[in-house]
Amino acid sequence: MPDTLSPLTVKAKATATLVRTDIQALRALAVSLVFLFHLWPNRMTGGFVGVDVFFVISGFLITSHLLAHPPTGAKDLLGFWARRIQRLLPASLLVLALSVVGSRMFAPETEWGSTAAQIKAATLYYVNWNLASSSVDYLAAEAAPSPVQHYWSLSIEEQFYLGWPILLLLLFVLARVLRRPATRVVVPGLALAVAASLVYSITETASNPAAAYFVTPTRIWELGLGGVLAGLLSRRAFGRDVDHEHVLIPEAARSAVAWLGFGAIALTAFTYTGSTPFPGWQALLPVLGTVAVIAVDAPLKRHSPGPILAWKPIQFLGDISYSVYLWHWPMVVLVPQATGHPLTLENKLAIIVVTLVLATLTKYFIEDVFRQARFRKPLFKPFLAMVLAMALVWGAAHTLDRYFEKQQDQARQALSDAKGSDDPCFGAASLADGSQCPRITEGPVVPAPNLAIDDKSDAYRDGCWEWIPFDGLKTCEYGDEASDVHIALVGNSHAGHWLPALQVVAEKQGWHITTILASECTATRTKVEFKTDEESEGCLDWGQRVLDTTAKGDFDVVVTSERNGRKPVDAEDGNEQELWEQGYRDYLSDWIAQGQRVVVIHDTPLPGSTDVNGPECTAEHEDGLGACTGLRKDWVPNDALANAAEDIDDPMVSVVDLTDRICGPKYCDVAVGGVAVYFDASHITATYSETLGPFLGRDLVPMVEKSLNKKR
Repeated sequence: MPDTLSPLTVKAKATATLVRTDIQALRALAVSLVFLFHLWPNRMTGGFVGVDVFFVISGFLITSHLLAHPPTGAKDLLGFWARRIQRLLPASLLVLALSVVGSRMFAPETEWGSTAAQIKAATLYYVNWNLASSSVDYLAAEAAPSPVQHYWSLSIEEQFYLGWPILLLLLFVLARVLRRPATRVVVPGLALAVAASLVYSITETASNPAAAYFVTPTRIWELGLGGVLAGLLSRRAFGRDVDHEHVLIPEAARSAVAWLGFGAIALTAFTYTGSTPFPGWQALLPVLGTVAVIAVDAPLKRHSPGPILAWKPIQFLGDISYSVYLWHWPMVVLVPQATGHPLTLENKLAIIVVTLVLATLTKYFIEDVFRQARFRKPLFKPFLAMVLAMALVWGAAHTLDRYFEKQQDQARQALSDAKGSDDPCFGAASLADGSQCPRITEGPVVPAPNLAIDDKSDAYRDGCWEWIPFDGLKTCEYGDEASDVHIALVGNSHAGHWLPALQVVAEKQGWHITTILASECTATRTKVEFKTDEESEGCLDWGQRVLDTTAKGDFDVVVTSERNGRKPVDAEDGNEQELWEQGYRDYLSDWIAQGQRVVVIHDTPLPGSTDVNGPECTAEHEDGLGACTGLRKDWVPNDALANAAEDIDDPMVSVVDLTDRICGPKYCDVAVGGVAVYFDASHITATYSETLGPFLGRDLVPMVEKSLNKKR
């Protein structure tokens, strides 16, 4: 019996030489979803699935080509990669190069270092791994996106293009070794790879969703499923001419399936949100919807989507979709930085028009020109051009990075000089009772914005955080190790930024400090809402481990402070604060029952509550820092932990509120006494925290002495 597969399309157009209007329309839809999502994220909340549509299309077309021209050795692989280089790199590297220029011109200096790092990673097509590593960092989540962040998906595709042909080559070789028909080895082999990636995607999305979004293994199945479809539809790849075979499925059924496929994509685009665990099994709906559309090849008949898909404007958008994807995001990021305000409707419409114009020019004068065969002869030519072009772009990004580092060096010297000046109005001292220090209304400030973003407590340098899924208990030790006085610093990042202030006190008093910190997790009886129940339970368990550790009597005082950046599980409108305060009351009561004295530091003012990022705003408005000022009533949080401590009204629990050393009676500033207060939108710099040390000591030292006297 001949080794054949049943045809599902009008013609077996699995070879990449034929243009299919349905696939071009899918490209147009995919880029439109992503574009509109980036411009109006609150309206098309799931537009990010456009990337998944692209993945399926790429997997289908590339596998179709490879099946039609199976690689038999290194020369075939090199030829395939050379075509990919010609097709993708010229436009990609052009946008990256101009992103370096645009970032230098318009982005605040605080972003130059991180942007340069991402451009270098994007140039070498591994930026998705760069983003995956930073996505688990809560503080990185508060940073502004770079203009090349969208290259994460292109990086995954390039990594797929690198490995997938090798897999196919090995499967064809295996078929020959086993003396089995190619179809019985290649397609099952691809399906096995898809299944393995899908299982990994589901498990990783459940356990580590932040990183799972970006890493390649969680996405291979999406491209690979398109490849399996190509294998099922293509018999020409195995030497059989089926150009004149027609489908066994009625046109009406094909039309219905195509509509359902588009419906599945649209449903996810409007119902999925940023809180949807993704990719995982949730990605099956848009992926299978795309597979369905490609599989049935909608006929050009009435009641079918085919005639709509063939509409020339849609086909044109599909033609330029790659360049649209490249150009749109840098403008979404850089235009607000250039104008100094969030995107207006006029800005968004202008971005759409400019993107379409640039994409059209790029398609005809870059993409089409470099795709010509003459640029592929001899074979080493595209690889040499790739190396040189990548080196130029990488070098430009590295130059920006080095300039940023040089500025940081200068800022460090300025900070050192300022700390050694013994200025009585330096930092928090300028807000001391009876102070006559002037309010700072313009820069320069120390640390300078480009250094303030990295001016963090030693807890960051020393890796003192327990991270998601919170299955351990990370501690760090500071101060006098031989001291008889032991202080525990407990909480999330809003406890961690008090470490420098506490170190100032500990150095003067000869104390020993142990940090017990977690990123985003709170020490409370309230269950916190994370992306997965495993993470929520892990955070709750971490809080119990903190209680167990501090119950041993090793600490004279526990110092704690927290920010409630997440919702309680099962919270309803209007009762979040109540749930937080009850959870803290229960938790503090447990400490009291253990005989543990606790000092709660009221949470710091939050400029992010009015969309102010301290270093970025300072960099943009150094000559008029009033633009970065907020009303005290808007910035000072309603601290559930401090409220709970006051409600308990027990002598074992005290509250220290240093808000008056950060804000004035009516206003809060991003710079006080010439010192940058924040290293992002909510956390105070190590330098400003140090200036708060003497004020913290005035309240904390008597409380520690009470604890020591009680023990004696």
